[in-house]
Amino acid sequence: MLIQRLVLLAALCALASPALAQPDPAADYPNHPVRIIVSTSAGGGVDTVTRIIGAALQEKLGQPFVIEDRGGGGGNIAAEAVYTADPDGYTLLASQPSPITSNIALYKKLNFDPAALESVAVLSKIPNLLLVRQDFPAKTVAEFIVYAKAHPGGVTFASQGPGTTSHLSGEQFSQLLGARMVHVPYRGTGPALNDLIGGQVDCMITELATAYKLHTGGKARILAVATERRLDDLPDIPTVIEAGVPGFLSDTWNAISAPPKTPAAIIAKLNRAVNATLDEPEVKERYRQLHLLPGGGSPADMAQLKKEETERWTRVIRDAGIEQQ
Repeated sequence: MLIQRLVLLAALCALASPALAQPDPAADYPNHPVRIIVSTSAGGGVDTVTRIIGAALQEKLGQPFVIEDRGGGGGNIAAEAVYTADPDGYTLLASQPSPITSNIALYKKLNFDPAALESVAVLSKIPNLLLVRQDFPAKTVAEFIVYAKAHPGGVTFASQGPGTTSHLSGEQFSQLLGARMVHVPYRGTGPALNDLIGGQVDCMITELATAYKLHTGGKARILAVATERRLDDLPDIPTVIEAGVPGFLSDTWNAISAPPKTPAAIIAKLNRAVNATLDEPEVKERYRQLHLLPGGGSPADMAQLKKEETERWTRVIRDAGIEQQ
């Protein structure tokens, strides 16, 4: 009987030992360079923020964080590349919201599941605002509403491209106004703003970082900010809500995601490093210069933001009848 018990105990120990001996996947992570695939072209907002954070992560974690810009397809090309990469933490995605939220409703077919991408951390948040050409007749949001309703289909709004935050925000704004505006898509922020400055389009829901100098330089006018409260950078500019459009909020954000099934310990290690980076005085000052707000929070916080934004923009897309091939 004693021998049988010893044999049984030895068998149980043998079964348990692999689990007990399983190494921590984050213990020596990273031990070689990490690649961050950016979903936009070089020089854009996502690229800029990713390079700031990537340089700091390299110092903190002791390995190069190599930035690879792979724009196109509304961010889908980069997202698909990361989705199919090994889930070992050595290939990450840096993106704007669309490829991990709204594109699931916008495109008939995606070769990846945005919800399955692992949330790591939000890098930055960027307030949006209503920017109009310098000579646009309306000087306030109230006047804008009156003008848009008096000229149905006569007001044009620019975007960075179909399905971008500027596009969907413009559609939502149009819906809340109860006045149809015409969407004019561009390939990026620069061409859209160039035509707005030149008077070819009337307005754009765009980022504070890109609009601030145009406003202060007299090349375009900010009528209102699309945030819950007024911004410290523009204390005299009202919010769209207080200016007469209840329920209109718009911002954008940049975030890091990882392939599905990336170990939680690696996700947590990256998240801690990003949060520590965002708390550094020099990073805070760089963000202030760029008119960015710090992101941060836990992976669960980012996952919840993804869920809420997906639901929000899906409603806008369906109500507006927007669809990409």
